[in-house]
This record gives sequence, C-alpha cells and structure tokens, in this order.
Amino acid sequence: MSAGGRLYRGEEMKRLLAPRSIAIVGISQREGSFGQRTYENLGEFQGDIYFVNPRYEELMGRKCYPSIASLPEAPDCVVLVTAREAIGPLLEECIAKGCGGVMIYASGFAEMGGDNAELQRRNARMAHDAGMPIIGPNAIGFVNFSIGAGVTFMFGMDFEETYARPAAERRVGLVTQSGALGLALHQSAKHGHHLSHMLACGNSSDVDVSDCISYLAEDPVCKAIAAVIEGVPDGARLEAAIKKAHAAGKPVVVSKVARGEAGAAAAASHTGSLAGSHEAYRSMVMRAGGVFVDEIEGLIDTAQFLAKARPPVEGAEGVAIIATSGGAGVVLTDAAEDAGIPLPQPNAEVRAVLESKIPEYGSAANPVDVTAQVINDRQSLVDCINAMLGQKEYGLMLVPHPNVTVPSIDRMKLMNELAGQAGKIIAVPWLSGWLEGPAAVDVASADNLAVFRSARHCMTAISEWMRIHAQKVEPVDKPRLTTPSEGLAQALAAAGGQPVTEREAKAILSGYGVPVIEEKPAASAEAAADMAAALGFPVVMKIDSPDLPHKTEAGGIALNLKSAEAVKDAYAAMMTRVKAYKADARIEGVLIQRMAPAGVEIVVGARRDPTFGAVIVVGLGGVMVELMRDSVAAPAPVTPHEASEMLARLRGAAVLDGFRDLPPVDKAKLAEVVARVSEFAADAGAGLAELDVNPLICRGDDIVAVDALIIPGAGED
Repeated sequence: MSAGGRLYRGEEMKRLLAPRSIAIVGISQREGSFGQRTYENLGEFQGDIYFVNPRYEELMGRKCYPSIASLPEAPDCVVLVTAREAIGPLLEECIAKGCGGVMIYASGFAEMGGDNAELQRRNARMAHDAGMPIIGPNAIGFVNFSIGAGVTFMFGMDFEETYARPAAERRVGLVTQSGALGLALHQSAKHGHHLSHMLACGNSSDVDVSDCISYLAEDPVCKAIAAVIEGVPDGARLEAAIKKAHAAGKPVVVSKVARGEAGAAAAASHTGSLAGSHEAYRSMVMRAGGVFVDEIEGLIDTAQFLAKARPPVEGAEGVAIIATSGGAGVVLTDAAEDAGIPLPQPNAEVRAVLESKIPEYGSAANPVDVTAQVINDRQSLVDCINAMLGQKEYGLMLVPHPNVTVPSIDRMKLMNELAGQAGKIIAVPWLSGWLEGPAAVDVASADNLAVFRSARHCMTAISEWMRIHAQKVEPVDKPRLTTPSEGLAQALAAAGGQPVTEREAKAILSGYGVPVIEEKPAASAEAAADMAAALGFPVVMKIDSPDLPHKTEAGGIALNLKSAEAVKDAYAAMMTRVKAYKADARIEGVLIQRMAPAGVEIVVGARRDPTFGAVIVVGLGGVMVELMRDSVAAPAPVTPHEASEMLARLRGAAVLDGFRDLPPVDKAKLAEVVARVSEFAADAGAGLAELDVNPLICRGDDIVAVDALIIPGAGED
C-alpha cells in the first residue's frame, strides 16, 4: 500500500505503465463517454486493445467481450470506466485473470470520507495483496508518450504533438495527484517542453507519487522528474523515492501545494490527502537530493533545465551573462545576487577578446553587454560566446532574449551548437513571460539550451543545480549518534498525557547527550538559598510544576539572583504570582540553576506530523521566538550534516558567526546537539506530541539547554 510499505519496483509497475495490451472495461457507444475518449487517446498505441462490455458484441468496428475472464489474454493495463459500486467485483476478475494493473476513473471514495474511504481501502488492499497495482480511484489516467499510450478520458489534449517528437526531446516525467494540474502542465508542449510521461495518481489508494517517482527513476527515456504534491501518507517512502532517483542521476523537482490550513483542507476534500508540514517537505526534498520550487510556474522550466545540464566541473561555480542591453544584464545580475550565484569577471585573455569585438558603448565586464552590433555579426558573436564558455570559472552561460523572431532561430541554433562543443549549457531567460514567437519551441527543444520565463526561476534553478551536484545525500539508514533509550516509551506513557516537568525533560535529553544547565531542586525558600550558595551566585530560579509549561507567562522565572536573601525573596514572590496565575497548579518547588552566560539563543523543538511522524524544528529562540518566526523544520532524525544545512537556511544565520560582543558559535557542536535532540524525537515516536528546548544558549563552544518542555503523545498514530 502507499502508506508504510516498500516502494513498487520498476518491473512491478511496467505492465501497467508501459503496457503491450490494454482493456477498456465499460466502454459504450455513447458519444463523448469516458471509454470512447480513452480509446481515441490510444491512437498511437501499437499494442492490443480490448473492449469489455456484456451489452455489446461489437463497438467501433472492434469485438466487445462480455467479461474480463473471456479475454484472449490477461491484459497488462485494465481501464475501469464503470460506476463505483462495480469496482470491487471487477478487481476480483482482474486478479483471477492475472492482469498487470488497473486504472480507476471513478470518484466518490476517500475524498468523500466515511464508508467510502473504507471501500477504497478494502479495494486497494485486495489488489495489493494480489500484486496488482492500482492507479486511482478519482484519477484522470496517465500518458506514456514513448509508446503512444494516452490512458485518460480527457479530450482535446493534442498528445500527437508530443508523440511525434524524438525520444531525446521527451526528457521530463511529470507526476501529479491532481489530473487537471497535470494536464495544465502538459501544455508546456506548446512551448517545446515535451514530456516522457504524465502520471496522475488521484486518490493514491495504492500507487502514489512515491511509486511513480521510483518507476521513472528506472525509465530509460526520462531524464528528470517533475512532481506536484498535495500530500502523501508516508514521507519516508517519498524520501526514499527521491534518493533513488538522485542515485540514478535523475533530478526530482517538487512543487508542494496545500501549504496553509485552507489549502490543506482543500487537499483533504480533493484527494483525501494529508498535507503535512510544508517546511518539512522542503527539507526532506532538499536533503534527498531533490529540488523544491515555491511556485508551480517554475516547475517545468526547472526540470527541463536539470534534464539537460551536465554536472558542473570543480571550480566552475560561476555564471557568465551575455546580454544585448545593459538593462537585461542588470535584471539578471539582481536575480543572481538574490540567489547567491557568483558572477566572476572575465580573465585577461577573455577580456581581450571581448574588448576587440564589443563597441565602446558596450561592456566587457560580466554581465557583458555585447550590444546589437555583435548580435548581428555572426563571427563576433561566436568569438564572444566561445571566449566566455572557455573560461573554467563559468559553469554555464545566460543569454537573455528580448524577442523570438525569425532571425532568432539561426542565432539559437548557433548558440546550441557552441554550447554543445563546450560541453556546457546556455540558459535563455525570456525578458517577458508573455514572450512567444517562432524561435521559442526551437530553444526549448534544443539539447544545450534551456528556456526560462522568469529571471528568478532561472537563477533559483541554477543555484539548485549547483547544490544537488555538490551535496552529500545521506543513506536511507542513517548512522546514529546515540543509543535508543530503553524505557523511553514507558516514561512518556507514565506522564498520562500531561507535560513532563522541566527537570524530568532535561534528564531525558541528557540521556541523549544533550548538554543541560546545572541545576538543583528545592522545596522551600531556605533550601533554595542553600542550593544557590552551593552552585555559586548569580543564579536563576524557576517554578517546578507540570501544570505550568510556559513559565514566563505564569511569572515563574526570576533571573540574576545574587544573594541568599534575594533567592528567599524571589521564592516568596514567585509562589504568590504563580498561585494567582493558576490556583490549582501542582507545585513541586523550584529549580535553582547556574546563570548561563550571555549567548545566541536557539530553539530546538519537535512535533508530531501526519506525514513524517516526528519533525525537528530549529530556529532563533528566546522570548521572541513567536515574533521572529525564523525556523526550519525537517523530518527526524537528522544527521549533524543535515542539521548544519538547516541552520544555514535560517534568515538570521549570520548571528552564529559572531555578533557584537558574542563570539562565533561552534556550529559543528550546535549541529550535533540538534541531531541528538532529533534522535530522541524519532525514538519517542507517537509517544511524543511536542518538544521545546528554548533557549539553547550558545556562546562559542559552550552550548547548553536551560529550559525544556516535553508533552507526551497518545502513544499511537
């Protein structure tokens, strides 16, 4: 099943997605029916096609069989064009016949909830146990453009345009849950972006986006994968699929929709999907070696670019820009700066070539303004492009284009040829997203040119191209820093769903190697004063109560107490405040802590997520944590390397390098602490609802947790 099980292997999906025979069950003579539309979309399919409907002996010149059992062979792909109630019995027939897989159009299952969801689960389990994969229900179908198999009821899609293209131009496999989004993105074919596959999973009762990505990772035609995801039931399966594609040299580009509460609710009603944490999806995709795009408009452009671009060679992290106008160069320079992409200047040799060709009113500095004079002089353009492509520091070149008129076609062909000779790629950002013309399709389909309809999308794609080829992707089974704690589940269950006291929470974390502040409990003012003297002044006093998880709001914290008398006075005042705040709170006394030195305050937390289980969160902490909202989330556990990447993505990450009188934080040690906390969260599983270590005070290599909150979970998902 799509949740909790292993990924389907390519050979298990091949009969369904690359069939040699297809049966359409429920096809009728009604004009425009789903069955007839499916048949029309199989116009280029060279395999056997069977009709099944007991009401007819013949339809559209083809024999119509009364049942699946009566077919002369077990078809690879069975398309069920029937009502919901007929699906179960037909699946039983397919299993008995030995069919390869089933496509279900019918809706009215999990997206409606209640008994309908149970019916979907029952059908999926029956087929899965028999080893027969299902796509759907509530799905529009799929298209395998390599074999002309348009297994979908949609009409007017002009699939023939992509069928006719050479296999080398069908580079990107598209995976979606929403069929309408898939069809909308297929319109990129009108602009020269041709797909190898379009796979729409619908409700994903059995085969889901993870399985489709896994299948495409093994497909010989597909070179990159674009995925639109509303939500998946099992984040670990999706991560494994993306890692599989990364290992196969196929970048996966993901656009996650259903980001907020309203979108998540819409996804649940649309495909029965659990949306999960948007930020956790981002971190998971990135650490698996994939690319996460925030805007669906940039999905196909980015995937097509990554399908064409070769890995950058060492030392070639820079980008060369050749523009025909200073304004175009400025636009791209701004976008490059925003994306953190270096624009090295031409070396002396290259600069000499440029200056010999470019008129005085142009510029030989990167971004290079060659002016229209060079653009219209073929040899000068060749010399300028070759010179810059030949400089080692340039991993690729950008040539923005203001128009795509007929004269542009020859220029684009020339650029494609020169880029191929240099073993590099030239990105061509249109200066307007509305730009159309006769050269547009030529650029998009060329082997060594990549079109972008946005400077921002272009630079983001280049930045991600550099990242995924440089990054270290951890194995699925990550090495651990800690040993799983025996008795952890029992300790959390013993809390009965109530918050664990700060003292107990720190003891648990300390067992995972998390450094915690030195502290001593005290049940009276006198005992508190004695403990403070033993620790050494100044000290901090905190209320010790399982009913007061947020001590600041309750008045349960007193800082910088410098004497025994100050401690006693603070104790009395604190008891008065907290009783006024919550009269029935259980008070176990106070905690006396050594006063930590000033440092950068970090929050490390965890929570339970419907998709990923435990999710670790790290951000800038302290009392301003809710206001700052500067945090990064990722599925737990994370390795120290992955934790380092999370810290680097914080907007305020620069504070870790030293700020005012604070020394630089030992980021390697901090990352290790984050990783240790994440291992606790992963081990706790459903026994943990929330974890909050705030603040974790960092000063140089002195990193210590001064507060911790653990809220146990129900103990089951």
